[in-house]
Amino acid sequence: MDPPEGKSEPHLTETELTRLLEVGRTLVANLDVESVLWQVLETGRELTEARYAALGILNEAGQELERFLYIGIDEETRRVIGPLPRGRGVLGELIRHPQPLRLADVARHPRSYGFPPGHPPMTTFLGVPIAIRGEAFGNLYLTDKAGEREFTAADEELVVVLAEWAAVAIENARLYQDVERRRGELERAVRGLEATATVVRAVGFETDLDRVLELIVKRGRALVDARSLLVLLEEPTGLRVVCAAGENGERAVGARLRVEGTLAGSVLTAGSTARVPSLADRVGHGLDPIATGATSAVVAPLGFRGRARGVIVALDRDRESPVFDADDEHLLGSFAASAAIAIATAQSVEAERLRLSIRAAEEERKRWARELHDETLQELSALKLVLESGQRAGLPDASEEAARQGLEQLQLTIEGLQNLITDLRPATLDELGIKPAVEALVARTAASSGLDVEARIDIAYDSGRSPTRLIGEVESTVYRLVQEALTNAVKHAGAERAWVEIIEDDRTITVSVSDDGGGFDPDDSGSGFGLVGMQERVALVNGRLLIDSAHGKGTLVRAELPAAYARGGHPADAETG
Repeated sequence: MDPPEGKSEPHLTETELTRLLEVGRTLVANLDVESVLWQVLETGRELTEARYAALGILNEAGQELERFLYIGIDEETRRVIGPLPRGRGVLGELIRHPQPLRLADVARHPRSYGFPPGHPPMTTFLGVPIAIRGEAFGNLYLTDKAGEREFTAADEELVVVLAEWAAVAIENARLYQDVERRRGELERAVRGLEATATVVRAVGFETDLDRVLELIVKRGRALVDARSLLVLLEEPTGLRVVCAAGENGERAVGARLRVEGTLAGSVLTAGSTARVPSLADRVGHGLDPIATGATSAVVAPLGFRGRARGVIVALDRDRESPVFDADDEHLLGSFAASAAIAIATAQSVEAERLRLSIRAAEEERKRWARELHDETLQELSALKLVLESGQRAGLPDASEEAARQGLEQLQLTIEGLQNLITDLRPATLDELGIKPAVEALVARTAASSGLDVEARIDIAYDSGRSPTRLIGEVESTVYRLVQEALTNAVKHAGAERAWVEIIEDDRTITVSVSDDGGGFDPDDSGSGFGLVGMQERVALVNGRLLIDSAHGKGTLVRAELPAAYARGGHPADAETG
């Protein structure tokens, strides 16, 4: 709505027009609706020298007054008068007929109901409607002009222009507040997206559950400025604190909460965020084991695929006021939704790792069971038969021959057990390192199978470039990869030649084992080539594994492992004293 132009009637002086322009500029500059309304009251009373002023705001139906603002009457008088007007009598006349109304004596108007007991006497009256874009907003009422005079046509003109300015100012303030409200909604939406991005950036490709939980509590606490933030996951017996950050941090980890009849339980069941401004006023919230000394809390569900798996609890804002607001509630709810996905993903990966580890362990047990049954047990049975046959013969020569054969068989069994023990954990690996252990493995494999194996090994420690050895997990992984790959080349691929290469370069250990055997399909999970065990071992040391093979093409096993050292990290950083 464009600002109204000043009227040019003769009874409006230049001073009055100037005053109206000043009033207009002041009103339009005010962007708070409530402030504009009170300013209109004060200005109307000042311009007309009225003793009393009131502003009635219509309800949505436009049939009665929803609010009634007034000045000139003290609170004690207001209390004696009773309920505020609803728009009947003379006040209702402006609702039914939205035109300026000027009366010398309001009590003589045909629709006057008179005044209630205790109401101050009022005589002269001036009422003007306020309309915004043609729709009634309310009415401005002025009574009792100073000096017992009547309101004049000039007064009426002044108030009409004031009402038009008021309409412009009220609409501008409403539009501004609407824009501010929408901006607030957009800001909350953006902060919610930022909350989602925060946990996504923090977790990234992290799949270790403990690390994911640690990142969630730290980033979540910072997001809502909480003094403490805890993650509780659902268990058969209730909720358990699995990770925490802040003042109640480590003390709270492991604490258990009931689900039934508690705040956390209701959030878990309903799947919606809850904010408690005052824990002291929330009877039976059930957070006592973890909320020692806290005054305010927000609890958000960790919902994933239609089911809550736990809750996030934020305790007390770390700002001037410890009470969380609606924005904090919205932010934590958005953050928890993303955190739930990260937790569920890490839990799935952890479960899969456990499954693969159990499967690999079972395959390992089967292998050693076959070795013991097919070789050691058979050799011991043969030894038993030789000794029994010599005992039955009862002849010195036969007994001597049986003893000789028994000793030979016993020696073979001992050698077999030694080889088995070496395969389980070679002493050379523990005592001397990767190079001697792998060289011994290559020699044993070539001797026992006839496989022609070429090996190239360049490890910093074994080459004298580093005084420190690789950590045990990395050494074991390198050895087991070579062992499993050579075993596959002999038992499954029917290879005649194999090549082993172990190179340390730029803080990385590269292990390559290739053969000229028949190959296999790496995507065949039932191939029995020990791939699960290889993948599990490499993953445990944060390495990468590549299997390149196809039927009739041979096989390449290649792994890249971090060169983690037992002391000081990289050889360049190792202690030399």
